Amino acid sequence: MIRLFKHYVPYAVLFLALIEFGLLVACAEAGWVLRIWQLGSKVLPIHTRIAQLFSFAVAVQLAMMAVGAYGPQALQSMRFAAARLLVAMTLGLAFLALLFFLMPGLTLWRSNSVYAVGVAFVVLMLFRAIFAGMIGGHAFKRRIMVLGAGRRAERIRDLAKIPGSSFLVVGYIGMTQDPPRISSAIHRDAIESLAEHVVNLNASEVVLALDERRNALPLADLLRIKTTGVHVNELSSFFERETGRVDLDSVNPSWLIFSDGFSSGQRLFKVAKRIFDLVVSLILLVVTAPIVLLFAAIVKMESKGPAFYRQHRVGLYGVEFPIVKLRSMRQDAEVAGMAVWAEKDDPRITRVGRILRKLRIDELPQVWTVLMGDMSFVGPRPERQQFVTDLESKLPFYAERHMMKPGITGWAQINYPYGASLEDARHKLEYDLYYAKNYTPFLDLLILLQTVRVLLWNDGAR
Repeated sequence: MIRLFKHYVPYAVLFLALIEFGLLVACAEAGWVLRIWQLGSKVLPIHTRIAQLFSFAVAVQLAMMAVGAYGPQALQSMRFAAARLLVAMTLGLAFLALLFFLMPGLTLWRSNSVYAVGVAFVVLMLFRAIFAGMIGGHAFKRRIMVLGAGRRAERIRDLAKIPGSSFLVVGYIGMTQDPPRISSAIHRDAIESLAEHVVNLNASEVVLALDERRNALPLADLLRIKTTGVHVNELSSFFERETGRVDLDSVNPSWLIFSDGFSSGQRLFKVAKRIFDLVVSLILLVVTAPIVLLFAAIVKMESKGPAFYRQHRVGLYGVEFPIVKLRSMRQDAEVAGMAVWAEKDDPRITRVGRILRKLRIDELPQVWTVLMGDMSFVGPRPERQQFVTDLESKLPFYAERHMMKPGITGWAQINYPYGASLEDARHKLEYDLYYAKNYTPFLDLLILLQTVRVLLWNDGAR
């Protein structure tokens, strides 16, 4: 993987995105030329429409990112890729139509865009078919050697088996006298020179996965491997890179303290983030006010009780703040004010409430909380104090998620389906810690784009 703005991107995805951007520019030109020929007009030199060609490519590729066209499923299944590409082309056309209305000189004519989208879909599907063959083998996969043959090494083996994995394990080395859990593991004593063995297997990385590191760290071997030019990594950093989350089973406080992340350079980013929140929240409040008022009236008519539901949630630095949502449950949903996690097919949700939750309309009033500064558009999901107190006593580092302002959407929300158990909370915490550790505006942009996928396919709605 390559690290862009502190976020890890698989080489295959980056290569695919760059090639497809070039193809989209070419398809835009093809669409332009086809339409001009059809009209019987003269085709002007390409330099006269460079901005229009690039605006088409940017719009469509952002739409592709938003709907998950670069996710593991889209890289493994042509049917899945075709469905996502169709949705992306539709969204791209809609955005281009809006851009044409606002800045007509920056975009293709609408008829040109339609032609370009048709050409682009055919070209991209053909290219994806070729690329899928490359991904199906070991192209773009890093070759890693694992030092360890126990429980932690097993976790790496299981991760390597997941479709779309970006690495290939070329060998396991047992470093202790304990019976290995991996039958193919070779014991260290059977290898004369570990550094030479790593080089002979053409490994590009060695991952230290010892179950017990005390008095077992092979410093001499690691030093020799490092000096051969092979990257040496430890398990926590490896899992962070490969999974996009901070693995609580392998991480310790010293790793969080001394690893790269939580930089003071985020201060400038936070100022820019606050400006973005202010501008966008003001626009959304104006645009969505009729929708909110309409559904508030429907909620009021369907069931007894207020249309809006007010709760206190835990925010930045553990300070509580009020949020307002459109009420989606019965008024008596919580007995004696006791907080209860939502369940699948929760009977407390009203008929209108199910629609509100699927379309995320119940979340729209939270834009006011963003405007007030208690929340941001992107950040960890704010929880109620009762849940926070319970989870802080059961999950390590849970309090650290409150070092970031909570958000309407977030890295955990787009990567993990809605859950209402301790294990679900643990997985979400791992994603929240990754976001807090590696926050940049680039990561915020990815989250906002991927939120479109969540909204379109109701991922996590409950």
